Amino acid sequence: MSARGLRVTGVSRSVDGLDVTDEASVQRVLGALEGPFDLVFVAVGVLALPGGAPEKAVAAVTAEAMAGVFAVNAIGPVLVLKHVLPLLPKNAPATVAVLSARVGSIGDNAIGGWHSYRASKAALNQIVHGAAIEMKRTHKQAVCVALHPGTVETPFTEGYPGHRKVTAPEAARNLLAVLEGLGPEQTGRFYDWAGEIVPW
Repeated sequence: MSARGLRVTGVSRSVDGLDVTDEASVQRVLGALEGPFDLVFVAVGVLALPGGAPEKAVAAVTAEAMAGVFAVNAIGPVLVLKHVLPLLPKNAPATVAVLSARVGSIGDNAIGGWHSYRASKAALNQIVHGAAIEMKRTHKQAVCVALHPGTVETPFTEGYPGHRKVTAPEAARNLLAVLEGLGPEQTGRFYDWAGEIVPW
């Protein structure tokens, strides 16, 4: 976005101490910002807790690991949505895009596994859908959607060969292109990087 000459405000755990699992932290960091913002990206997530890995079977699920993944992937984003709403213009177009994942699609799940991650992203998708319905009542021109960016080239995804991967700048360009084509009538949906609707 900054490459397009637009003003970008970024907040993160490493720079700002933002802990999305702690509402006081979310309120402190977001409460220090001055809106209104035309576009908000919520880009938080974890595949597994540090030292852990996605479960290949239900037998590998533990309550502690699942709760930790849900805290980041589902509870964290809803806390951000809660505190970002006052930063959006009420009478002008605004977009809230939340990074999800195709593996959170129940309808697209044909191989199972990754239970905590899949379930947390499915919960996130429901949160985004519900938040979009609420936003229609107070922010008539707003769009709130879940986005699947594809598999992005990172040190983490090096361990997953065979996937078509894109660079982070390419993924960002793809998602911005999708958002530019959306209006209030598309709010509450789940889109992939190519602008195709992903089934719930």
